[in-house]
Amino acid sequence: MGWGDLGVYGEPSRETPNLDQMAAEGMLFPNFYSANPLCSPSRAALLTGRLPIRNGFYTTNAHARNAYTPQEVVGGIPDSELLLPELLKEAGYTSKIVGKWHLGHRPQFHPLKHGFDEWFGSPNCHFGPYDNRARPNIPVYRDWEMVGRFYEEFPINLKTGEANLTQIYLEEALDFIRRQQARQRPFFLYWAIDATHAPVYASRSFLGTSRRGRYGDAVREIDDSVGRILRLLRELRLGESTFVLFTSDNGAALISAPEQGGSNGPFLCGKQTTFEGGMRVPAIAWWPGHIPAGQVSHQLGSIMDLFSTSLSLAGLKPPRDRAVDGLDLLPAILQGQLMDRPMFYYRGNTLMAVTLGLYKAHFWTWTNSWEEFKQGIDFCPGQNVSGVTTHTQEEHTELPLIFHLGRDPGERYPLSFGSAEYQDVLGRITPAVQQHQEALVPGQPQLNVCNQAVMNWAPPGCEKLGKCLRPPESVPEKCSWLH
Repeated sequence: MGWGDLGVYGEPSRETPNLDQMAAEGMLFPNFYSANPLCSPSRAALLTGRLPIRNGFYTTNAHARNAYTPQEVVGGIPDSELLLPELLKEAGYTSKIVGKWHLGHRPQFHPLKHGFDEWFGSPNCHFGPYDNRARPNIPVYRDWEMVGRFYEEFPINLKTGEANLTQIYLEEALDFIRRQQARQRPFFLYWAIDATHAPVYASRSFLGTSRRGRYGDAVREIDDSVGRILRLLRELRLGESTFVLFTSDNGAALISAPEQGGSNGPFLCGKQTTFEGGMRVPAIAWWPGHIPAGQVSHQLGSIMDLFSTSLSLAGLKPPRDRAVDGLDLLPAILQGQLMDRPMFYYRGNTLMAVTLGLYKAHFWTWTNSWEEFKQGIDFCPGQNVSGVTTHTQEEHTELPLIFHLGRDPGERYPLSFGSAEYQDVLGRITPAVQQHQEALVPGQPQLNVCNQAVMNWAPPGCEKLGKCLRPPESVPEKCSWLH
């Protein structure tokens, strides 16, 4: 979901009354970021509080390549990582994930192996349908039991866009909240719905109700669901003891626009890129009785901050045996303090850019390759900025492209290299980057290797999405998945 998809962020059709009301009752973050422009790494960052380069959710088989966990990739969240639900157990929390996991599909990566007590959802997104010969449809689980598959027991009509998944996920969330209230147990609910990911879907009662097409229908159903969750919290008298954060795993995917893509507002490009449209996401915090209504925080925030903030709310400290990138946002939320911090934008194994205050420096620019672009794949449709939205990887490490995001949120007008402003900003950004890189200990890359046994087929559109490369003959059973 994109920064510009909500009415409170300026979407003109204003079809998100519940999320807009959530912001009116809580706090809006206009400067909030994902930790990666792709889903799997950003979700790993959310639950560990650590950049994907630290927790292993990246690939080293090509420079600055995005990578995720389709069915073929054999990697996943390492046992060495401490996930938020694991740590919350120390304070007696019960945790549930509803929806998309995307941190590995093999048994050792199962959510219940990493701190969650309950799961209803899928290890991957709702891609398909597949033929069940060369490849099965993607499974749906209740805890350890597979209860069906997408397009089978859980149908998705690609022609009409009809699917009841969001309603099923909603009922799972409501049931979990009711049960924890009855048990008087503190809880953590990770509600990870995926209706706005192409192929976009919505239930019958929402189809055709939006002025924004099928994507708008999906947004409206998510908005309605959030409203129902918040109403239940109030009805159960849990509102003042429950902190809720709404956000997105990355910016809207423009590759599937306009029919199935969202809006990133004034920002450049979208998902898959480290321009603002790919990394800046909507974020709303809600906590009645604690967060004064109608607040806006200009704190630079990250989805990784959910990790540290949640631990703080539970009276716990982040682990001290590793670098944690997430900040405790409670001082910003409750006292209005603004904490200075750099924001690092990684694409795969490469630091592409950094934001410090209102300034953003690009060390590498790249949208997608010329080969993809010539096939009609475009991560920045209608947004060509000469020298910025490049189809080859362009290095700017000696003289980074620097933008003032207050004056130029669309990243169209880089500062002049010879200006005093450029030199001043470069003098502040350079030591922040050096300090980060000198202390960085990359995790073991998890997204390099896929299983040849399930890669001996050519999925529809495979040449558009990626390619499987044979390594040396000494390891013929392995290949590398590039995206």
